[in-house]
Amino acid sequence: MLAGLLIGLIAGSLGGLVGVGGGVIVVPLMTEALKFRQQEAHGTSLVAVVFTSLVGSAIYYLHGSADIPAAAVLSGMALCTVRFGARYCCFLPELQLKRYFGLFLLSISLLLILKPFLPNALAGSLPYWVKWMVLVLLGALTGFISGMMGVGGGSFMVPVMVLFAGIAQHTAQGISLLAMIPASTLGAWTFWKLGNIRTRLLPGLVVGVLAGVYVGGSVAHLIPERELGLLFSVLLVYTASRYLRTTSQTAPVCT
Repeated sequence: MLAGLLIGLIAGSLGGLVGVGGGVIVVPLMTEALKFRQQEAHGTSLVAVVFTSLVGSAIYYLHGSADIPAAAVLSGMALCTVRFGARYCCFLPELQLKRYFGLFLLSISLLLILKPFLPNALAGSLPYWVKWMVLVLLGALTGFISGMMGVGGGSFMVPVMVLFAGIAQHTAQGISLLAMIPASTLGAWTFWKLGNIRTRLLPGLVVGVLAGVYVGGSVAHLIPERELGLLFSVLLVYTASRYLRTTSQTAPVCT
């Protein structure tokens, strides 16, 4: 309980500060500090994603920053693929999954570095139907990655929506949170059926993440976004390098 609370507070605070989901922080903390198997860390993290998405989307909705039709398209497509991602994760050799997760962290760090420089130039020049095609493809990809990596997917959903669908930043963030509630729930259930969720850790983890997101989001405006994103990217690159250099091999445990 206490370990989950501490991990949740750290992950939620850092995630709230830089505007990413806690999954990219929760998973490394569980594998490094608690020595969870990679699959268990991904499954347990995805349960926390359900609750952060619920609370976060409610806040954005109350502030008018949620596009229900767009979220429905993303969510519907993500529901089609999230179970495949979760099952693929469970049947991967742990060494291979660690390296995939390292590559995923590197891609997130790159997005954080480029975020201040990403223009919204394509938005006005694209036909209306392109927006919906982008959402369909993005939803399918996000569902698979969310299930496989144990994350919400907002860190790559939001930039794609802003760049290629012409959606405003805050609205895109609200859409991503709302869209991932059903998909992350289904993904977490799949991990649970396959025996890859540490249920005893969940109460503290969920409370810690929710409290941490509130704290991190509250103080985020006090720190320059560009410098904060750069520092966090360095941390992610370091963590990714540890995953990519790992040599331990543990067979996946799935039933």
